[in-house]
Amino acid sequence: MNVPRLLAVFGAVAAALAVWAVVHLLGGVALVSTSGEVTAGSVIVAALVAGLTGWGLLAVLERVMARSRTVWTWIAGVFLVVSLAGPLTMGTTGAAKATLAALHVVTGAVLIGLLPRRRELR
Repeated sequence: MNVPRLLAVFGAVAAALAVWAVVHLLGGVALVSTSGEVTAGSVIVAALVAGLTGWGLLAVLERVMARSRTVWTWIAGVFLVVSLAGPLTMGTTGAAKATLAALHVVTGAVLIGLLPRRRELR
């Protein structure tokens, strides 16, 4: 088990959930996307899927190429930028758009910052 990478995934989930809680619960911003209300559960699932997918891609790249971390970081950055199209083009309020974009950025920043940096502890 690669504990540092597992912690990176859970860190991304925790960071996204913290942003959601501060803005939605404390700030009172209604987070609604075109697919419905953005709940704590949906934030957790989305960040978890992004983290596990990123980890899986990184693991595959590490087995097939020498500069895997650099390639992975570029791919992850492109996916982060592309993912921002969703929240920025939805027909929601400005505060909701900003919060949804922040959820994407915070999740991506934690994953890009931590996933490729650590290897399994032995």
